[in-house]
Amino acid sequence: MKITGEADLRVNRYKDLGYSTFFNARTGFFARVPEPGKREPFWSPHGPELMDISITNWCDKGCVFCYKSSTRHGSHMALADYKRVIDEAAGMGTFQVALGGGNPNQHPDFIEILDYTWSKGIVPNYTTNGRGLTDDILAATLRNCGAVAVSAYPPYRETAETIRLLTGNSIKTNVHFIIDSESVNTAIDWLREPPEFLTGINALIFLNYKPSGRKVFEEKLLRHSDRLDEFFELATSTDVKLKVGFDACCVSGVFARTNASTALVDACDAGRFSLYVAEDMKVYPCSFQSGLVEGDMLSDDRSLLDIWHRSENVRSFRRYFASDRCGGCSHRTTCMNGCPLFDDLVVCGNR
Repeated sequence: MKITGEADLRVNRYKDLGYSTFFNARTGFFARVPEPGKREPFWSPHGPELMDISITNWCDKGCVFCYKSSTRHGSHMALADYKRVIDEAAGMGTFQVALGGGNPNQHPDFIEILDYTWSKGIVPNYTTNGRGLTDDILAATLRNCGAVAVSAYPPYRETAETIRLLTGNSIKTNVHFIIDSESVNTAIDWLREPPEFLTGINALIFLNYKPSGRKVFEEKLLRHSDRLDEFFELATSTDVKLKVGFDACCVSGVFARTNASTALVDACDAGRFSLYVAEDMKVYPCSFQSGLVEGDMLSDDRSLLDIWHRSENVRSFRRYFASDRCGGCSHRTTCMNGCPLFDDLVVCGNR
């Protein structure tokens, strides 16, 4: 691996693997570029390019759909443990970390967490419900973070206030909107006529509702909506006034229900280019797996790179994505069979 860079552009060249990665720390631009005659890699042996880190399971909202079941009694990741994760991530060439929880900005060491991450050459981003955003945290966010995602919850008053606070402080702001069989109707309304409080955001990101958390509402799974074609066609239309994005759990719908270029949409990269570390230092390919299996413990005897290469759990994700589960589907090579955890998230209509 050879690392070069100038100003905010960071370039990792993996000559032995036949590709390079390019990342702009300020704009968020990222590209994985194979050398002439080579194909884009299926996974990155050097380590994850992105890490999802839960630095706390503390939250005072108590939302019934929270997949982490976070409460006021949730625990925080120790600062020393976090620094160890970041040190190892930097050694593997990780570009970005997504900090979550719980509500991550209410971690008692949050400002030091942001400063330390940037000092190691890694860009921190985080998702917030809007509570606990002090002036000092906003200043630390502006100097360190690539972007902040605001979780959108009805009736959206708190969401609107948080967006105004962040954009008013010149912080790049995305909105995370969970789409299910009911909220997809609101999503369509927003796409047709965006509410005023979305003015100034960077992008509206749609997250497929997962059947996990304190309560599971099977009837809310997105696949039960009769407006899927309408939603995906509208969300990928060039006429929409907002920049729109999707989480990996939506890509089956994007591939099968739209004419969007496959070059612009990635399948799930869990265990291939991304990794998740929970606040208790257990490691998983995907954050939604943390309540389903035990996970691999990061310890004095086991590093992140060791887990990345040798964990049977992580390798099982790679096998799933490489398998032929969907048979002769024309989208299999780009969708990679959809979600390894929740079959009900597949919304292509082909299975």
